[in-house]
Amino acid sequence: MSRVSRLIFRAAVVAILMAAGGTIIYAASKVIDPFKQVKQMRRGVNIIGYDPIWKDFDKRRFQEKHFKLIRKAGFQTVRINLHGFDHMDATGKLDESFLTTLDWAVENALSNNLNVILDLHNYTDVAKDPASYKPKFLAFWRQIATRYKDSSNHVMFEILNEPNGELTPQLWNEYLREALNVIRETNFTRNVVIGPAYWNSIDHLSELELPKNDRQIIVTVHYYKPMAFTHQGAPWSPENKDLSGVKWGTEAEKRIVEDDFARVQEWSKANNRPILLGEFGAYDKGDIESRVAYTSCLARTAESFGWAWTYWQFDSDFIVYDIDKEQWVKPIQKALIP
Repeated sequence: MSRVSRLIFRAAVVAILMAAGGTIIYAASKVIDPFKQVKQMRRGVNIIGYDPIWKDFDKRRFQEKHFKLIRKAGFQTVRINLHGFDHMDATGKLDESFLTTLDWAVENALSNNLNVILDLHNYTDVAKDPASYKPKFLAFWRQIATRYKDSSNHVMFEILNEPNGELTPQLWNEYLREALNVIRETNFTRNVVIGPAYWNSIDHLSELELPKNDRQIIVTVHYYKPMAFTHQGAPWSPENKDLSGVKWGTEAEKRIVEDDFARVQEWSKANNRPILLGEFGAYDKGDIESRVAYTSCLARTAESFGWAWTYWQFDSDFIVYDIDKEQWVKPIQKALIP
């Protein structure tokens, strides 16, 4: 039976049970409109992608109390960055320790009234050799989808962070459909987050092809323009690692952001898909005044269009919270949440 047939069958069963006064097992309350979900998600932050927690739970930097701190500060969502391929055996089975840690994170987020995005973050692996990593890619989602099929609808799946490299737009459109089909085998109406190729670039939204009959999708884009500012001094960025002193904040620079986001909004309306600004921020080497101006501009502009956003990131770099000092980086925090 196809996915569409299954949905029609379940709808028929619900109708019959309602007419007969029976008990509805497949609860309609599990379905949430993706536009409404985006309104609930509002403001978020990326967490624990590079935390020691995944190798040794006892050495984690991120603690249970940080979920409460995030919620109390005014965030509504966490995007959990998962390097699942690093925790698979030769057959593609995920380690139980990885899954137990993930359960801990999901449960603590939900108990603190936070929406959760489970983001597969092995993008560099798939970009280098899509065919070789495809079995792991699909195996990851088959296991995660099965494990969380009965979870709250405040848990969302993000198929793959920043597809790029050999994972071309055409190939990505094929891969995302296959992964979505795997997810829909067990999660018929859960909202799934999907972005365009070329690093979730806004400039490649027009190349993203989503199944028209699946409306439980939230489209994500990432924004780090201009890279010479946002990535100045970043050691992993060859073009920008030696840059310093690059400022940002003129009216012309702000208008570029507004115009770029307006183009995304036009696409959103034309395609009837809600938008998540999944990553944005400026690396810590930039001057704080420019970083604050940039962060505030992107957050407020995204909000003006009704998008949700998740800032990059809580700990590690681009930080909004200093775990070592146990305090918020106040200028960035206030730029995000005035």
